[in-house]
Amino acid sequence: MRALLVQPEFPISYWGIQYGLPIIGTKVSLPPLGLISLAALLPASWQLRLVDLNAGPLTQADLDWAEVVLTGGMHIQSDSTQQVIAQAQARRRLTVVGGPGPTTAPDQYAGADVLFLGEAEGRIDELLQAIREWSGKPLVLEAGDEHPDLSLAPVPRFDLLKLADYASVSVQYSRGCPFLCEFCDIIEIFGRKPRVKSAAQVLSELEELHRLGWRSSVFFVDDNFIGHKRAVKKLLPQMAEWQAQHGHPFELYTEASVNLAGDFGLMDGMVAAGFSQVFVGIESPSQAALEECHKGQNLHIDLNESIDRMARRGLEVMGGFIVGFDSDPDDIFEQQSRFITHNAIPLAMVGFLNALPGTALWRRLDGEGRLRPGWTGDQLERPNFIPLMNERHLIEGYRRLVEEVYSPAAYYARCRAFLERAPARFSRRKFQFSELPIAVRALFHMSVRSPWRREFWRLMATMLKRNPQSLGWVMAHAIQGEHLIRYTREDLLPRLDAALAALPNDLGAQPTAVPCHPSAAERPRGSGSRSPQPA
Repeated sequence: MRALLVQPEFPISYWGIQYGLPIIGTKVSLPPLGLISLAALLPASWQLRLVDLNAGPLTQADLDWAEVVLTGGMHIQSDSTQQVIAQAQARRRLTVVGGPGPTTAPDQYAGADVLFLGEAEGRIDELLQAIREWSGKPLVLEAGDEHPDLSLAPVPRFDLLKLADYASVSVQYSRGCPFLCEFCDIIEIFGRKPRVKSAAQVLSELEELHRLGWRSSVFFVDDNFIGHKRAVKKLLPQMAEWQAQHGHPFELYTEASVNLAGDFGLMDGMVAAGFSQVFVGIESPSQAALEECHKGQNLHIDLNESIDRMARRGLEVMGGFIVGFDSDPDDIFEQQSRFITHNAIPLAMVGFLNALPGTALWRRLDGEGRLRPGWTGDQLERPNFIPLMNERHLIEGYRRLVEEVYSPAAYYARCRAFLERAPARFSRRKFQFSELPIAVRALFHMSVRSPWRREFWRLMATMLKRNPQSLGWVMAHAIQGEHLIRYTREDLLPRLDAALAALPNDLGAQPTAVPCHPSAAERPRGSGSRSPQPA
């Protein structure tokens, strides 16, 4: 069987770092871990080919070669996924579609030949049978109630990747999260009981990346890396030993809950293993908003102190923030800006609250008749529900917030402030000689060509004075800033202006309006768990 695995395209966004990638000569920020994890489960006799539309086009030759096309992804990739389905079916190729988007909203992908809902481990025979015996009618393979044991997950097929296309690579240690955030679909897809791979599995994946020549950053895509604290504390010393034996080839980053800051041993263990960054869902400085969304892990702790603890221990916090909660006061935008600045968070991902299909928030807003149809997964343009705050005020406030947070002066000031509080050595990864051309090209761009080169030189001065060993961090954040600043100015602000222009002048909150979305009883019923793509 000849199987073509196609990663749909992501639109330009904060996460994609698209404006920064040409500076370092790569095409995509991260590879399609879900597809290469699925590929590892397919029969060894199959011929596999991978096309990442974020790195290059899907050609007629690719489709002519294939017998079956496997694709899918997140909600934000839905338009591209639909295009892949249409292209494949035009060439009469069987299409198999999965991922978190199709899993939580299968009715939106009804044109696929086979919909595979949920995780793939332990169910691959079901998928293979569906492919071999497909009758020509659309088929939906539902997920069961039980989540698979991750001991069933083999090493992903990293060899299918053209590693030079990627700025970073990704691996996965765990799935699931023990918390109850109302807006999050992770507990709906993966469950609340964290499941983990063994240390041997994790080290095998790192070993394979090392064998293939990878010597850069590795993203542990876990939605909460510390969800199973006892297990992760056993893993980290073995990772630290592996890194030491191999000369610290990888710099690691991940996602975790803010209660990480209450465990000094866990923080130190992560730093020793090579972690230097952690994405934390802070969401809001408003206690009322945190209570509203049931984010109990962020309540009854000092968020400012927690972020400071992580920074001083050697873990840079990348923060997730949300505006648009029902309880948000009119000045929430100013509160968010002050919080981000005070805590020196260079990468602050601020978006509107949106209701993901299948979440508790989706169910609540559906019951209140506040959901809007036609959402594409975009968190940065407009909420997909009727907010209680006047929507013009909400969008205008958000526009001011992102414009301020990602002005060159504000972004670089946060970078300088972070260096002031970080330890002298917060990355053990050694510079690779092969990286010299990239470093020279990036230094020339940031110090000579960049419109905000003056801010770059101020950051360099801080680095030389406070933390001379952090040159790699400075260059990485300058490149990151190139994207964040340009994306805000050239893409996001014009989109927000267009959204504001499209609003009626008298638009206000209408929480009791007639529902503009089918009720749960009227909608086609979907099914429960996540994709065959475990990332």
